[in-house]
Amino acid sequence: MHNALSAILGLIVPFCLIATISNATAAPPAKAAEDRYIAARDAAIEKISAIYDAGNADDAAWKAEEAASADLAAQMRAILNEATRAGFGPARLHIDTFNKGDEGFGMLDGLRFDAVVGKNGEKAGQDGADGKYVEPKAHIIVTTQTLFERWLRAHKDWWGKDIKNVPQQIGAALKDESFYTQAVSSGAAVVNFNSLPIARPAGATFVHGMLAGRTQSDIPDAADTVFVSAIANGKVYVAYGSIDPKVQIPACIAIRVSYNKKAEQAEDDLRFEKIDRKTYDKLGNLRQKGEDEYKRCFTQNAPKQASFAEATRQAQKLLSAALNMR
Repeated sequence: MHNALSAILGLIVPFCLIATISNATAAPPAKAAEDRYIAARDAAIEKISAIYDAGNADDAAWKAEEAASADLAAQMRAILNEATRAGFGPARLHIDTFNKGDEGFGMLDGLRFDAVVGKNGEKAGQDGADGKYVEPKAHIIVTTQTLFERWLRAHKDWWGKDIKNVPQQIGAALKDESFYTQAVSSGAAVVNFNSLPIARPAGATFVHGMLAGRTQSDIPDAADTVFVSAIANGKVYVAYGSIDPKVQIPACIAIRVSYNKKAEQAEDDLRFEKIDRKTYDKLGNLRQKGEDEYKRCFTQNAPKQASFAEATRQAQKLLSAALNMR
């Protein structure tokens, strides 16, 4: 009996050892799924970018993008297993383009939920009463921490090594305007005016709120957008939306206007030879000084405004929607 048991154990132990080694070397299911997603995404980028580079921006390119989006959206839904949000449409892939040459290329991998109404209460995704397209009032993006970290590494030098890029730590990135410009914004830079004092919900290990605006040139005269982010249960949640009322400080705007007038006067004086180039250069970049002073004034005074408290309330509500809190 003892010899028989020894023989059986002799067969079982090597089998268990092989199984243990096999399980130890196999990729975790979540990582394997993300690896497949990244491989499929990169293949789609190469294929579709090549079509556009060849000058073939036709139905074939559009169909290729549609197919890639559908496939990757299905993979992302399986990875995230995210429920729907009240007031938001069905989840869609948060990638607008696979063409490297497009302005919106390189956005954060994940799912996006778009609000079903615009900031004026009209149905989003169609033309409103004024004939203009109604943009969703808010957006929620969800991804995993590991996909987020991959995105950060890929964007380390996205704007080149001589320009400040996105920080490489998740928390620091979620507080930086460069992240929102590269990851979730298309066609305009995000300007961070102030942090918002939002409360951290139970289950979240990190939250951040930001009062912001968008620009294609000068810093905007008002903050009209809030961004909120959170880390919870291995996922990263990023949401942004328009606010009403906007946060605006006339006294700060006046400071910038004053600097711009000084800049115009200095330019005229130089043009009409009232001052020489050396004197003009000593004045420095008056327009930039005005931008800097305006933003400094705004940051200091915004928390005193009633509109700031309302923006914080709206940001907190948006965070609850992002985390799907009932």
